[in-house]
Amino acid sequence: MTSFFAGEKSAKFVLEDGRFFEGQEFGATGETYGEAVFATGMTGYQETLTDPSYYKQIVIQTAPHIGNTGINDEDDESEKIWVAGYVVRDPSRIASNWRSNRSLDDELKKQQIIAISSIDTRALTRHLRDKGAMRAGIFSGESANMPVDELIAKVKAASGMKGANLTDAVSIKKPFIVPAVGEKKFQVAAIDLGMKTNILRHLAKRGIETHVLPASSSAAEVLAAGKDGVFLSNGPGDPATASHLVMVTKKILSEKKPLFGICFGNQILGRALGLDTYKLVFGHRGQNQPVIDTDTGKVEITTHNHGFAVKSEEAKFNTEFGEGEVTHRCLNDSVVEGLRVKEAKAFSVQYHPEAAAGPHDADYLFDRFVELMEETV
Repeated sequence: MTSFFAGEKSAKFVLEDGRFFEGQEFGATGETYGEAVFATGMTGYQETLTDPSYYKQIVIQTAPHIGNTGINDEDDESEKIWVAGYVVRDPSRIASNWRSNRSLDDELKKQQIIAISSIDTRALTRHLRDKGAMRAGIFSGESANMPVDELIAKVKAASGMKGANLTDAVSIKKPFIVPAVGEKKFQVAAIDLGMKTNILRHLAKRGIETHVLPASSSAAEVLAAGKDGVFLSNGPGDPATASHLVMVTKKILSEKKPLFGICFGNQILGRALGLDTYKLVFGHRGQNQPVIDTDTGKVEITTHNHGFAVKSEEAKFNTEFGEGEVTHRCLNDSVVEGLRVKEAKAFSVQYHPEAAAGPHDADYLFDRFVELMEETV
C-alpha cells in the first residue's frame, strides 16, 4: 500500500500471536505496546484519542480515511491523548476544517504518540474479530529493522489488560468543581475514573454543580461532596482490581443516595451489587452498537468503549440493597448494558450517553438522573 507522505520511513505492527503488518511511520518515532483494539467510528477520532478509557490500548481505526478535519482545541475529551498507539490506513494529506488548528500527524508528534499508517486495517480488524483483542506493538525508527521474531518476543513480554489496575493513573489528583450552567439545582460528587469532558458538560447544562473527586476518595468525602447525588465515571482497566471503589459504592448504596454510573461505573456498581465481571474476547468499541431497553423494547444506537462486562444471566437478582435488574442488553451478543436497583436509587449503563461525536440516542439518561434526585429531595 502506498503512503500519502513521500519519504515516510517504514514501520511494523506486530501482534502477540505472530501476525505482523508492514506500513509507514506516522506520528512519533519509537516503539510502544498495548492491547490491540479496533474502533468503528467514522468520525470523532480526536475524541477517541483523548478518551482516558483507551489508556494502555493501541487503537485501530476501521474507517479508512483519518485526519481530514485536523485537530482543534475544543473537542478533546481530556487534557491529553491517552492511547498507547494509533493505527490508520490512509492519513489525510491535508487538514481541512474551519476549526482546525493543526494536523493529526503534528499533534501525535507533539504528544509523542507512536502510530503507523498505510496498512490493511480491514485485514487487521478481521484478524482481531476472529482471534480477539491481544497484546501488540508498533515499531518505527531503528526498532522497525529488528527481526520479527525479536519484536514478537518484545510484545509477549508486555503486560496485558486482565488484572490491570489503571484507575489511579488516569484519575485526577486534586478535587475541582464544575459550576452549573444557569441556576444551580443540584450538587453531585463525580468520582473520576477516567472521565470524559462531555459528561461534565451534560451535567452542568442540567443545573448540576459537579464536585469532581479522585478515585482514591473515601466514602465520607464522596457523600459530603455529593449532597444530592453521586456519579461514577467511565475509565480503563479491570474492574476486578477496584476493591476500594466497590466498598465506596456499597456505602453510597446503603445511604440510598441517587447514583448514576457509566461504563467502568456500571461495572463497579455491578460488583458492589455482588455480580461478577469478566473480560470480553473482542470488546465493544465504536459509535454504532445496538442496545435494547428491556423495559420498553426501545432500541438505541449507542457508543461503546469497554473490554470488560458485568455477568448476569438473569433479568432480576437479589442484592443486599434490594432487588437488582438488568435494564439493557446489547443486541449483538446479549452483554449486560445497564443495571438498576430501585430501592437503593441507583442505575447505570455500560455505554456512553454523553457520546461525542455521537450518537445521541441516550441523552435522556442524564435527565433520568435529575428526576431521581428530584424525587429524593
